[in-house]
Amino acid sequence: MPETATAIIAPPLPTVWPQFGQPLQLGVMASGNGSNLEAIAQAIHRGDLHAEIRAVIYNNPGAKVADRARRLGLPTVLLNHRQYPSREALDKEIVETLRRHGVEWVIMAGWMRCVTSVLIDAFPRQVLNIHPSLLPSFPGLRAVDQALAAGVKLAGCTVHHVELAVDSGPVIMQAAVPVEPDDSTETLQARIQQQEHVIYPAAIALAAIA
Repeated sequence: MPETATAIIAPPLPTVWPQFGQPLQLGVMASGNGSNLEAIAQAIHRGDLHAEIRAVIYNNPGAKVADRARRLGLPTVLLNHRQYPSREALDKEIVETLRRHGVEWVIMAGWMRCVTSVLIDAFPRQVLNIHPSLLPSFPGLRAVDQALAAGVKLAGCTVHHVELAVDSGPVIMQAAVPVEPDDSTETLQARIQQQEHVIYPAAIALAAIA
């Protein structure tokens, strides 16, 4: 494989996911700028993912994801985690919000809060997350920094089912990104993020038909 190649680790995928049955009803949870949200919305618009985004929940009042979601015409809900006495209380409000919007699949796209069994049990096997490493390597915060510090030759990203342990749960899809000798956190993160945008919509569809 050429040094600049990227490998997507998954079963063979069709070019366009079959448009059968009702669209998946998605609720997206994000804390940052929302680039994965937009990638998912674009995949839906192209017909590559048979789904609807019913709500975007964000927890930081200044998060750019809110502006991005509004530009895409998506309903947004701010649930500021600082206003809740516990993680469980926040997750209870998240569950109620998602159900009120008719959500079936919970898509964590840069959600920078640990979730509890309150959320996971409400949507069993239907809470997904994306993480910027080839799990189980480098879970937790600053995964790209961890990879560079370890001197690995391959980094990447992983979409997985969410379980209580941080960045655990069965892997759905991964993309491997070669580490270049002159990579910084920023350059490697940017290339990994490009692959996140590719695999997350496909992994959502794959999880739904598995």
